[in-house]
Amino acid sequence: MAEVQDGHYDSSTDSLRVEPIYESFLCPLTKRIMRDPVNIESGATFEREAILKWFKESDSRGERLVCPVTRKELSSTELNPSIALRNTIDEWMHRNEAAKLDVARKSLTSESSESEILQALEYVAEICQRSRSSRHVVRKLGLISLISELMKNSSTKVRQKALESLRFVTKDNNDNKDEIAAGDNIRTIVKFLSHGHVQEKEQAVSLLHELSEYKPLSEKIGSVPGAILILVGLSSSKVENVLTIDRAEKTLVNLESCEKNVRQMAENSRLRPLLRLLLEGSPDTQLSMAAYLGELVLSNDIKVLVAQKAGSALVNVMKSGNREAREAALKALNQISSYDTSAKILIEAGILPPLVTDLFTVGSNQLPMRLKEVSATILANVVASGANFQSITLDHNRQTLVSEEIVHNLLHLISNTGPAIECKLLQVLVGLTSSSKTVQNVVDAIKSSGATVSLIQFVEAPQREVRMASIKLLNNISPYMGQELADAFRANFSQLSSLIRVIADNNGISEEQAPAAGLVGDLPQQDSVLTRRLVQDGAFATIISKVIMIRQGESRGGRFANPFMEGLVRIISRITFVLDDDPDIIAVAREYNLTALFSDLLQMGLDSVQIVSATALGNLSRQSKHLTKILPPPNPGLCFSIFPCISQRSVPTGVCRVHVGICSSRESFCLLEGKVVEKLVACLDHDNEKVVEASLTALSTLLEDGVDIEQGVMILCDVEGVKPILDVLCENRSEALRERAVWAVERILRTHEIACEISGNQNVGTALVEAFRHGDFRTRQVAERALKHVDKLPNFSGIFSKIGTQ
Repeated sequence: MAEVQDGHYDSSTDSLRVEPIYESFLCPLTKRIMRDPVNIESGATFEREAILKWFKESDSRGERLVCPVTRKELSSTELNPSIALRNTIDEWMHRNEAAKLDVARKSLTSESSESEILQALEYVAEICQRSRSSRHVVRKLGLISLISELMKNSSTKVRQKALESLRFVTKDNNDNKDEIAAGDNIRTIVKFLSHGHVQEKEQAVSLLHELSEYKPLSEKIGSVPGAILILVGLSSSKVENVLTIDRAEKTLVNLESCEKNVRQMAENSRLRPLLRLLLEGSPDTQLSMAAYLGELVLSNDIKVLVAQKAGSALVNVMKSGNREAREAALKALNQISSYDTSAKILIEAGILPPLVTDLFTVGSNQLPMRLKEVSATILANVVASGANFQSITLDHNRQTLVSEEIVHNLLHLISNTGPAIECKLLQVLVGLTSSSKTVQNVVDAIKSSGATVSLIQFVEAPQREVRMASIKLLNNISPYMGQELADAFRANFSQLSSLIRVIADNNGISEEQAPAAGLVGDLPQQDSVLTRRLVQDGAFATIISKVIMIRQGESRGGRFANPFMEGLVRIISRITFVLDDDPDIIAVAREYNLTALFSDLLQMGLDSVQIVSATALGNLSRQSKHLTKILPPPNPGLCFSIFPCISQRSVPTGVCRVHVGICSSRESFCLLEGKVVEKLVACLDHDNEKVVEASLTALSTLLEDGVDIEQGVMILCDVEGVKPILDVLCENRSEALRERAVWAVERILRTHEIACEISGNQNVGTALVEAFRHGDFRTRQVAERALKHVDKLPNFSGIFSKIGTQ
């Protein structure tokens, strides 16, 4: 007689040769083995659910009630349990299942064929699904170890079926789970998660989920190297199927019952379990989680998550926890405060007041220095976030982090602690002075405390981090304290020399070098004492070689390259501000051919470098008239320039047209001889008005008293520079630029032929009238003269008294 699987006839298991089924075991309606047999009025036996369904369907169709077997009409629907039959069926099932499992056991060997093994595994899976008691039999028969070995079979189908069978064997049976967990079976299951086929991976993660339902196995699963990392990856995968992702997630949830697993999850960016224990666990657990959080390396998005979920709790521990708890909280906050977004969340959570209290408290309640260092680090991190610290109060007196007393306390701590805390507190001041909103407050506090000298001493600190923080701070305040810093450096030239040594370092362009160059470049440019000292130290030779190397691409520094270059150029330009009556400085400018250097830099793409270079060229050009030997003027000749109707006097060969003497770019800094005029004219079309102003100022040196102004105008005509200057006047971009343009245009209009050409230009006339009406006293005077040149005002105008030429 055919076999029955789950109540159905199935010839595929005939080869197992077990006890045959009896017809009386089968429900006439379902043809399945009955689990709850009942007798009806006709004496026939049915599965309870099947006959009830028959009665209901007959009633719904309005048919008379009959027995499905005898077709006799029934007067009652009463059901009588057939207890004896049910017991007989149960006994038969147990004998049959045990017999089949025994037969299956004999098929689960390496000598059996793949089909036999698969058939045996199929039956084990089905019988364990059908009967919980069979799972106990499976263990007793030693099937678990046999099936576990099949996970290493060479057949993919066998491995997959073995994983599936083990899942049914272990369901709701902790003893079976313990047996599977013996040896290296869990490690084998985990391997399938990353190396198995899709179906194997799905079955493996489902089996692992079933095992993880048994809490004692959680730690064992988590102890398998890579298990939690793989599960975390699967749970967040975008390519795995839904079932695999779901099972991986549920497995992880089960594994959270073990603190060791929670730590591993946190290491692999699954922080929520740790945060839950941190917020809801026992006091010891909370302390443990906070301490562990402080040891982790967190990604920025995780820092934000931790700050959002646990920031307030950690801040509260800082305020009121015991020493051990505060230490754990501080270390955790140190981790999550190092990202701007998370730091701002901590500020909102109220981290600043307890931080400042921890730093400033002395006496029996003070933190040990190692924890004060952590507090200082957190404060540096928080300040670097760029929040508006003027509006964040620290106490009932409404003091802020930039209040004078607070800054004084920070400065006092800096001078009375070790290098580690010094460095962090200097970084705090670096952060506060990096903001235009708070830098003035800090500057005022530094001045009132007299701390300038003590801050400058750190540029000679042996610890690089301390030295770098000090240099950054001094660079930030140098635009506001240039004279104070210069006075301090004059009192101790060794500190200035230390800065030059930092700048001269040849290991690329470092984070330390850029602010060092910026600091020296910001010192008062007219301070000849400092400039001479730099000359004596050979600083300019070093710095100029640095500039040349950067320009030639021999030295690269990433994001530090541009600010470093800007600082270097400002330092070199110092020479051009102290040229008057100083042959030694002039000799330095000649030695390094500064006209050629700044002419080259004028074409660099950095606005700040162009501004400094144009200004320096103007300073150099202003010396040309003093450095050129003036020759007697030649007899005038007549020729015509490219500008219509302009006469040009002849100039002896080899004589500079503007300075009327022997000139050179190197020796007398002549812009004309150095081919610089064209480059300066090109800058007049720049978007940055500061570049335009500096370039126009430099070009104006060709039109100043002491040179041949008419020849200067001719040179501007030769390089098509007159129109750009007129355009600058008409654009009227700023008051300073208008003043400079009005002055230059008045000089140009002294040439009668040009004045005639310009007189019909309404834009120029309007611009001059506006300057005449709205400029300051000096600009109005110059505009008046220019308007006379183009006949917009009569020459006998008495509105202003005449003034001499500038």
